[in-house]
Amino acid sequence: MLEELHVENFGLMEDVRLSFQQGLTVFTGETGAGKSMVIDALGVLLGGRASSDLLRHGEKQAKIEGVFSDLAQECLLRLEDAGYSAEDGQLFLYREINSSGKNICRIQGRTIPLTLYRSLCEGLVDIHGQIENLSLFNSDNHRKLLDALGGLQDDVRLVKNAARSYLAVLREERELSVSEADRASREEMLQYQIEEINTINPQPGEEEELVQEKKRLNNAERITSLISEVYSLLYEGSAGKPAAIDLLASSLKALQELKRWDEELNLSEVMETIYYAAEDLAHQVRSYKDNLEFEPGRLDQIEERLIQLSKLRKYGATIDEIVAKREELLAELEQITHSHEKQVQIQEEKEKARQAYETFAGKLSAKRRDMAELIEKGLIVELSDLGLERSAFEVRFTAIEEPTLEGAETLEFYFSANPGEPPKPLNKVASGGEMSRLMLALKSMLAKVESVGTFIFDEVDSGVGGRTIYKVGEKLAKIAQDKQVFCITHAAQVAAFAEVHYGIVKEVDSERTRTRVSVLSETERLKELARMLGGDEEDITRQHAQELFERCRKQS
Repeated sequence: MLEELHVENFGLMEDVRLSFQQGLTVFTGETGAGKSMVIDALGVLLGGRASSDLLRHGEKQAKIEGVFSDLAQECLLRLEDAGYSAEDGQLFLYREINSSGKNICRIQGRTIPLTLYRSLCEGLVDIHGQIENLSLFNSDNHRKLLDALGGLQDDVRLVKNAARSYLAVLREERELSVSEADRASREEMLQYQIEEINTINPQPGEEEELVQEKKRLNNAERITSLISEVYSLLYEGSAGKPAAIDLLASSLKALQELKRWDEELNLSEVMETIYYAAEDLAHQVRSYKDNLEFEPGRLDQIEERLIQLSKLRKYGATIDEIVAKREELLAELEQITHSHEKQVQIQEEKEKARQAYETFAGKLSAKRRDMAELIEKGLIVELSDLGLERSAFEVRFTAIEEPTLEGAETLEFYFSANPGEPPKPLNKVASGGEMSRLMLALKSMLAKVESVGTFIFDEVDSGVGGRTIYKVGEKLAKIAQDKQVFCITHAAQVAAFAEVHYGIVKEVDSERTRTRVSVLSETERLKELARMLGGDEEDITRQHAQELFERCRKQS
């Protein structure tokens, strides 16, 4: 239940602090006083849309804080899963709206994203307004309401999971269901492409080696000339000039002799290293020169091979990419070759998924029909309490052949407020007042099974008059025996049932308008009830208000 609400700079509310208790609490006031503003603020606190338009004029930020207690078990579990604990069984909520458009959300003093904040606030309060009456005109909401009344959420979840599994297999089946002609054509193309690559048979690194060899062959004469010149300079010498190896040998001999006169001189060791390195280099050059061969026609062979490899460029920019493409084509060919086996497997999976769905959907359908029967009977009783003694209400089902996330049927509420008239869809027969009473009757049933601790009704008496409006108050008081109920009302017959009565007044002070919300004393309540009853004779109206108040107090 909601224990405390603090609203600051929201709409016309400058600084409003309210404390609540269990039972029925009503808010009343003149038209335009801002009665719905309290509910609007609570809606924002629970994660509703918040914009800078909601700020009090001239202010930079609005704050809304709330304290909830006696939380339902599922709410406590949600908080625990998200890493929050309800301190002393209390939940602290905070929303801040800034003129910059930035919003701040806090739970238990910790700032969190709006999406998570909103999900953690689910199930705290059930807010009913005139707009919700319109939601009954949409038959899609009828199924949701019936499932909520029946506590069928777990069954619905099982059906949804089974339907998703079946639909996933169905999609896979469609992807495999290519025509035989298309499959044969694709198989032929794959075989051709694989054969083309296999015939040329590219090898990793082959192209780079061929390009390097081609470069050598194109410069064969120059390579031969240069290597011969190098060997001659190193080892043979020419035109009376000594070879480099001979010069190094002479230098080594001179340094060795020099060391005889200066033992600390180590240059001979360095020269010895250079000499043997040069000698080794000369042997390597000789070996390269002796093995240098240029096979006639080899250049043509290389050119032809490079042309063959270039034909495979359509499969990849490099040899590695072409080889990878061949593996990809082989895998696809294998898949097509074994597509029949896959189709058989898919059919088996499809049958199993369909059976699982039908099992869960069948159980859900049976529970829905049982619940529909209970609703039909229970709602007639509830509607009778609200002045619709001879109304008729039916839940009609339409089977769906193919699996859906919502189950094996659609359903729609049919209603007739008048005897002799057959029930028809709600959007064709129900007036505003009848819709208000129908929704109140449904909420009355829902309150018996819902874990939600707080119910809010915004002008649930809209379109209702006469003795029936008294019945509405009676029904709200009955719901409030087990739940915390807030109600915004224009009807004295409803307000008189409240255990706590808040008066909402619009005040003007120093050219600024503000909404004041305060608990009414018994004297103030009687005065407010008299105002709501109206009437020309002031004394008679006050007496009527007194009688109404005492009568309702005895019944509530």
